[in-house]
Amino acid sequence: MSSTPIWSRPEPGERKPAHTRERIAETALRIADEEGYEAVTMRRVAAELGAGTMTLYHYVRNKDELTALMDDAIMGELLVPEDELAEGWREGMAQIARRSYEAFSRHPWVFDAPDDDGGGGPNALRHVEQSLQVAARTGLDFAGMFDLVGLVDDYVFGHAMRARATGAQQGADEWQERLGGLIAYLDSQLGSGEFPVLAAWAGDDVRGAFEKVGAMSTDPERFERGLQSVLDGIEAGLRGS
Repeated sequence: MSSTPIWSRPEPGERKPAHTRERIAETALRIADEEGYEAVTMRRVAAELGAGTMTLYHYVRNKDELTALMDDAIMGELLVPEDELAEGWREGMAQIARRSYEAFSRHPWVFDAPDDDGGGGPNALRHVEQSLQVAARTGLDFAGMFDLVGLVDDYVFGHAMRARATGAQQGADEWQERLGGLIAYLDSQLGSGEFPVLAAWAGDDVRGAFEKVGAMSTDPERFERGLQSVLDGIEAGLRGS
């Protein structure tokens, strides 16, 4: 990507431009949501917009810049409207975390895309600012606020990435199909004596045990339980200090 981020350049200055960065990003996001990130190309986006590929280059120089626009559009989804933002630090951070996780769940392909090097788009900066403003309610100094925001972000990213990598959002039928091919292997491994905790838990019903694992993995309340545990830990640390 160019060392000069797209955000440092004004949009084309026609009186009524045929396209906008917002519209370009919306089109690219729709393609990625329906077909995956690899389906997003300059040619494809231009075609969806009813424009020539060279016309699109007038607005976006390359796919790196297109990815930056897509990333910043998603970051906009993370923002909690100011009139909906809770007053306390704990619920405010929880709201931001929930919106972030929901956005990553809507766009799971985001973890397939290369890291954006766009220098922090406007929505990314707004998200950071909102998070720090909420963290400031704890009375922590900037380093403490930064750590608090980072801890919550790491939990959200980790949970979303695990769901993406393990297929935790797959349907019950798909899980049953996968499990069916694994049962014999799991049974042999648990019978080896190398995994006593797992073996004791599974007992004589390996399939039933791992069906429970599937149910736990796809439990929609799992994210919230973990989030509250993270916030409990932060709160305990604040009381201790």
